[in-house]
Amino acid sequence: MRKPIIIGNWKLNKTIAEAVSFITAIEPLVHNKADFGVAAPYLALEKSVKAAKHLIIASENVAFAESGAYTGEVSVAMLQEIGVKWTLIGHSERRQYFGESDETVNKKVLLSVKNGLTPIVCVGETLAQFEAGDTEKIVRTQTAAALNGLSGEDVAKLVVAYEPVWAIGTGKNATKEIAQSTCAIIRHEVEIHFGKATAEALRIQYGGSVKPENIKEYLSEKDIDGALIGGASLKVDSFTAIIDALKA
Repeated sequence: MRKPIIIGNWKLNKTIAEAVSFITAIEPLVHNKADFGVAAPYLALEKSVKAAKHLIIASENVAFAESGAYTGEVSVAMLQEIGVKWTLIGHSERRQYFGESDETVNKKVLLSVKNGLTPIVCVGETLAQFEAGDTEKIVRTQTAAALNGLSGEDVAKLVVAYEPVWAIGTGKNATKEIAQSTCAIIRHEVEIHFGKATAEALRIQYGGSVKPENIKEYLSEKDIDGALIGGASLKVDSFTAIIDALKA
């Protein structure tokens, strides 16, 4: 039985004080029916880690190099020094706005795993790709590329998040049937490369306009093990409602 994992992605939101206030409010509400956490902006990470006792605190990105002439980047070692143990990698907004490629995603995944940082690896298709019927091809390609070079043991410990680009910040969301079908494709691609045991152990999230009203619907599907949540993770009341929805 895979334990659900719910991660809020704050993106370019929240000051340090706002992050700490949010975490302080949420901490007493989490329960053991799922793993809960947030991906916070770099500046808020250190104090967020200190404020969190139960919540996972992840970075929203990480550098593909251990050190060097990469102005503005933040390395695995820098994150680990302040107690960060998780990171998002390959979010569609990183791919869309900052030129993230399958190659750089793979470099970041390999470096993170090598150094004990757990990745949440994001994959997903654009609206044009979805409408062209290319969803399966895109997510299989992105999944295989991101995990290339890892062992089955490594893959079983990380998380893959299916985030259709057309459902992020648009108010649109994939039906539970579309989300389930695509998460099943991801699991099958992992099985092809790493075997059935690894595929069955891997936790796969759905992300894209997930709200308190629809989260249980998604998590009732066989291959959806959690959610990567944007807007609904920014307010205490809506994130609380998501936490409460998973109590039963």
